[in-house]
Amino acid sequence: MKTKTIIRFLFVLGFLFHISGNTLFAQANSNKFVVVLDAGHGGKDPGKPSKDGFTEKEIALKIALAVGKELEKNPNIKVIYTRTKDVFVDLFKRGKIANEAKADLFVSIHCNAHHTQAYGSETYVLGINRNDTNFNVAKAENEVIYLEDDYEKNYEGFDPNSPGSFIGLTLMQEEYLDQSILLASLIQDKFTNSLKRKNRGVKQAGFIVLHQTIMPSVLVETGFITNKHEGAYLNSGKGQKEMSGAIKDAIEDYKKAIYQNIDDFVYQETIMEALDNPEPPEIYKNIVFKVQIAASSREIELKPFNFKGLEDVTRNKINGLYKYYYGYTSDYTKIKDFQKYAQSKGYTSSFLVAFKDGKAIPLDEALKSTPN
Repeated sequence: MKTKTIIRFLFVLGFLFHISGNTLFAQANSNKFVVVLDAGHGGKDPGKPSKDGFTEKEIALKIALAVGKELEKNPNIKVIYTRTKDVFVDLFKRGKIANEAKADLFVSIHCNAHHTQAYGSETYVLGINRNDTNFNVAKAENEVIYLEDDYEKNYEGFDPNSPGSFIGLTLMQEEYLDQSILLASLIQDKFTNSLKRKNRGVKQAGFIVLHQTIMPSVLVETGFITNKHEGAYLNSGKGQKEMSGAIKDAIEDYKKAIYQNIDDFVYQETIMEALDNPEPPEIYKNIVFKVQIAASSREIELKPFNFKGLEDVTRNKINGLYKYYYGYTSDYTKIKDFQKYAQSKGYTSSFLVAFKDGKAIPLDEALKSTPN
């Protein structure tokens, strides 16, 4: 049965009032969105091998510099590099660079390798390894610590060969997991939809370089240099331009999604037709689902005209960062409807979050429990 609801919502005038791009770790006197670009490997660490002579450290650096060059054209974005030439940089120092810069994002760029002709792009966030493939990818990247001086001291005895070593790695990054997954998803979407690259998905693994950072962080495996065709593509000017452009676009989309512009509006009356949801409810006991629509260092008045007409928006302050949510329900089916409606109002990159006993938990963890 169709029902018609009269809803007053707000349309944009010409003038946009931009929220500052500060995060909870951004400098108080800066309104720039800080992105740290990390070109994997370098110097005495060449990265993954290729029979065709392609060098991971060189490709990663060229792509990282190209991403930065395009991002720097945006006056609201500040770019910092962990390296700009062929030098070796310790993994813990890469994270330190990002932390001291009080960065909003950390993006580490790499190439993949395999003994077969595997191909495709994948993007990782920090997490406990759930299968042997993810563990082996992380292990290969983490073994670079053996090239560092005093690695046992710097990483407190971490063993890249032991799956048990990865369990503690996720604790520092748990707070940023949702944002990291959002960025990773946007990057993969650009690779897949814009460049038609094979999508190997968003994955979780225990990368030390991600563990060192205290902001949303991802590691991008742009493709396989061991694949004859993909390796040649990544080593080409065309391939590097396209891949860097996709990563740049994803970062800018992420910035827009997380730091939503607050607009000046005028009221206009419209009619929304709502269809009854044919899907059965999925109630999760002791779990509350919400739709995160925005985040800002500024406290915004919870009025519909500030949120594109959405009513009953709530706000949480977490370590100085205000997060804004739409919807409040234990019904996973219903919260997906809330998300669709938020997207129809302009929050196209909104995403679902979960809470248990008032504390934010990863969405996939919430969905592991059995609905009533």
